[in-house]
Amino acid sequence: MLSIALAGKPNAGKSTFYTAATRSEVDVANYPFTTIDANRGVTHARTECPCLEREERCGNEHCHDGKRYVPVELLDVAGLVPGAHEGRGLGNQFLDELTNADVIVNVVDASGATNEEGEPVEVGTHDPLEDVDFIEAEMDLWLAGIVDRNWESVERQSRSPGFDIEEAVTDLMTGFGATEYDVAGVLRGMEYSEDPVQWTEDDREGLARGIRRRTKPIVVVANKIDAAPAENVQRLLDLDKPVVPATAQGELALRRGADAGFIEYDPGDEDFEITGDVSADQTEALEALRETMQEYGGTGVQQALNHAVYDLLEMVTAYPVQDASKWTDAKGNVLPDAFLLESGSTPVDLAYAVHSDIGDGYLHAVDAKTSREVGESHELEEGDVVKIVSTAK
Repeated sequence: MLSIALAGKPNAGKSTFYTAATRSEVDVANYPFTTIDANRGVTHARTECPCLEREERCGNEHCHDGKRYVPVELLDVAGLVPGAHEGRGLGNQFLDELTNADVIVNVVDASGATNEEGEPVEVGTHDPLEDVDFIEAEMDLWLAGIVDRNWESVERQSRSPGFDIEEAVTDLMTGFGATEYDVAGVLRGMEYSEDPVQWTEDDREGLARGIRRRTKPIVVVANKIDAAPAENVQRLLDLDKPVVPATAQGELALRRGADAGFIEYDPGDEDFEITGDVSADQTEALEALRETMQEYGGTGVQQALNHAVYDLLEMVTAYPVQDASKWTDAKGNVLPDAFLLESGSTPVDLAYAVHSDIGDGYLHAVDAKTSREVGESHELEEGDVVKIVSTAK
């Protein structure tokens, strides 16, 4: 399952974001390191369900009237502080947790009400822009430290006949999720010596930075927009990097209200409807939240998850079925499963995503929307419905 990690300094709102996105209760408190062990849960990316192209909705538990929610893993890592890459604040332990994530969501307190250590201060007294590059820098320096500590092994390998520096670096970075293509891409953008003994500290840091950028892209969440000075939010949005304005607390309130039957709301909607009896104070708070959502296009929580999955990682959603005409599985369930695949994936890749045996026995595939057979090199697009024909059952 695709994995998204939440990172940021203490008290930025990561645990509230996590609770809202997963509906799993975790400790939320106004002091650093509330989260010590990483929390793991399931959240969802939202996309349009192919059932919108048919007369009736599919009825899948993950489809809300054509809004399809595709499961992804969400990891809530403890708050990081300056010097985390050197172990400060148990930083190495927390950074290690990010190793297997596919994408990072950096939650920033846009209100400026927490200092660089995550301690509460008066609203607007801390510049949130300082927290944006902080996570990138800590991750880059942490990975550079790993490269430094293991570089001697690359130097030893260089004494052997047939030494290939790309292969050696790939072996070194595999544990961080880097592929040979990632390594080759980074090295192509560097000037370096073929002799690893000649590499400088700057060379190794440049390698680490390049690998991190390719394997751990980051989207910034400008959280607490409902309490932030407008100038802070605008300065964050003007940055030359992905930034999503958000109120995790607002999203949590909406999801709890929907669970209790007081409002109608699906995650990612730009508005909601009050359907139950709420107090005057609750109504006032909800209307204030509505104004924030109208200004920014929602609470930002689902938008951030979607940006991470569909924009940064460039994933597409594909739906394998057994009956190409009815779009059902063997039990008659319509559009039973949704798989997130990398852009450029083929029906063969989808077959392996379903099961390795299905992939090994792959014969051909049918585009269920057109009822036409497609080649094994056909690139899948968002919302494709595909019948896989395989020798495996």
